[in-house]
Amino acid sequence: MSEQASAAIVTLTQAAKHFGPVRALDGVSLSVAPGDCIGLVGHNGAGKSTLVNLVNGSLAPSSGEIRFATGSTAHAAGVRSVFQELSLCPNLTVAENLRISHRALKGPGWRRPARAEIRQSLDAIFPGHGIDPDAEVDTLSIAQRQMVEIAIGFAPRGTAARLVILDEPTSSLDAGIADQLLEHVRQFCAAGGAVVFISHMLGEIFDVATRIVVLKDGKIVAERPAGGFTRQGLVDAMGHVATEAAEAARTARELGAEVVRTEQGLSARAGEVVGLSGLAGHGQAAALARLYLSHSSSWRAGKTPRAVFVAGDRPRDGILPLWSILRNISVSVLRQGARWGLVDRAAEAETAATWKKRIGIRTENVENPVLSLSGGNQQKVLFARALASPARIVIMDDPMRGVDVGTKQDVYAMIQAEAARGRTFLWYSTETEEIIQCDRVFVFRDGAISAELTGADITEEKILQASFEMQEVS
Repeated sequence: MSEQASAAIVTLTQAAKHFGPVRALDGVSLSVAPGDCIGLVGHNGAGKSTLVNLVNGSLAPSSGEIRFATGSTAHAAGVRSVFQELSLCPNLTVAENLRISHRALKGPGWRRPARAEIRQSLDAIFPGHGIDPDAEVDTLSIAQRQMVEIAIGFAPRGTAARLVILDEPTSSLDAGIADQLLEHVRQFCAAGGAVVFISHMLGEIFDVATRIVVLKDGKIVAERPAGGFTRQGLVDAMGHVATEAAEAARTARELGAEVVRTEQGLSARAGEVVGLSGLAGHGQAAALARLYLSHSSSWRAGKTPRAVFVAGDRPRDGILPLWSILRNISVSVLRQGARWGLVDRAAEAETAATWKKRIGIRTENVENPVLSLSGGNQQKVLFARALASPARIVIMDDPMRGVDVGTKQDVYAMIQAEAARGRTFLWYSTETEEIIQCDRVFVFRDGAISAELTGADITEEKILQASFEMQEVS
């Protein structure tokens, strides 16, 4: 252990971080050495983001010690972070975003080497990516933005990366692109680099991790080689207990009349959960956006909206960052309880308290800023906002980004329960685990529907087949 610690890129000894009365991290000891790929898992609010912010130097510990190689800073030790909440500047090009974190790029001719470096990094990680270094970031899909952020994390930038922290790096990537990243992670660690890999997709953790660390309530509750865990054992270590409601999610429901029909052929009935699948960036998000706009007023919202939207891209399309948790939840129901234009504050507080408890938002006070929450808990706020609304159609654009396995199961059960009450869900996801929750699935390819799958035909094999080969829509 001492030999590993002496060779470590970073070592934490009884590190703690407190935010007022909240103990986000409570006495964590951990070392990361060359060749390590540490899978860091735990439910939302377990302390993962706080831990990595100590490791990357963004936060100082309230107590304990953090020591980097040769006594240097995180930056000098080659520590890099790829954030779950993408940190790119949308009005700059891909190459210009690299320049922000590349101190050696100076002078009037810096753009050419910046283009070459980011292109080389993208090529190494994501062969066939098709991303132009001169493209402005706000013109890229969320999957492409995530690829750019990852490529910047691994790029040389004057000094080689030694430890790269990947926080939910595949949350917006389809399976093929995610596999490219996982292969690069394996190669990077085999060559002497190190990775801290945070993911709620447990299959990915087992694919790449050499060691798994489980956090719960700010403490490490389990740590051992990846081979020492089973999938169920890992879930148990995190403290998840499957709900009976999740098991009941497979029960048959009686569907009502058709409530959605688009020119593309996308349709849905009352009480139906309809999935949109296929490779990322093939028109699913655009189809949902058009559908939502067609069911929404462009100038005045009615008292009872027809549709509500759950965004997967939280910073851009979801949270209201200057508002409290309460206001972010209640904004969808303010008109229902208002009289003469005045908000019923008691009803608003009751709605927020009900959904805080029902969906498990980890906060002491719903009056706290929404940005005080972890990314996964922010996503819970968006679900609460949507499900608190009286809208009969719920449109979800890859909404489970960064949501832990336990919360996913609870949300699946909630979706099924709401569908049983006659609500209709249209759900785009890149995860097969989520698509198989659906009653019917439309697979998209090149902006068009390539297949419609139902029942036993909703399998990963048939989805992949339809993603690569156009078929007749049944």
